[in-house]
Amino acid sequence: MNRAIDIYCERVGTAFWAEPLNAVSNLAFIVAGILLVMALRRQDQAVRRDPAIGTLVGLTFLIGLGSGLFHTFAVLWSALADVVPIALFILLYMYLSLRRLVVLPLWMCLLSLVAVLALVTAMPILFGFSVSTYAVALAAMLGVGGFLHFARRHPAGREILIAAVIFAVSLSFRTVDLPLCEVLPIGTHYFWHILNAVVLYRLTRTMMRHGAPS
Repeated sequence: MNRAIDIYCERVGTAFWAEPLNAVSNLAFIVAGILLVMALRRQDQAVRRDPAIGTLVGLTFLIGLGSGLFHTFAVLWSALADVVPIALFILLYMYLSLRRLVVLPLWMCLLSLVAVLALVTAMPILFGFSVSTYAVALAAMLGVGGFLHFARRHPAGREILIAAVIFAVSLSFRTVDLPLCEVLPIGTHYFWHILNAVVLYRLTRTMMRHGAPS
């Protein structure tokens, strides 16, 4: 659990402060969480008391804290603190999107979650390379957002598609972090944090507006 992990350009040692930009940029998630709390307090009582939306807001804070721990301690336990809240946010948001926005039956929502988990697990086994969970999340955002916008003319569709575009840019910064390391020693991973905070804020605000119980 304490094995050192070095997978980002900015980290050049094992010191606690070896990734200052990657660590400090996680404050963007905390800012997003604070803004979401402020927005939630302005909603009606049904939205404020909705445990699902409250969980999305709480996970935004946890993602910032977990990622901050990973980019400072950089060991296995902190990596788990990083990825678990992200995975929970993705799965919960996908479920809420399908259940509350697309309005699918419960069994279809759960089956879709199982299918996503199976895809993320099976692709590396079938093709011999690691397929990013984030690419699957991006595909899901484009699929749900596109369906809502073009097939249903649902106002949430446009918002999810905008978030998907921002997420695609964010994912590109994450992807090029190591390949550009020789020409850009500080890397690009911190842009991933900042843009993802924007994505989480927009997605959660969209669910507050269009997917909360009435």
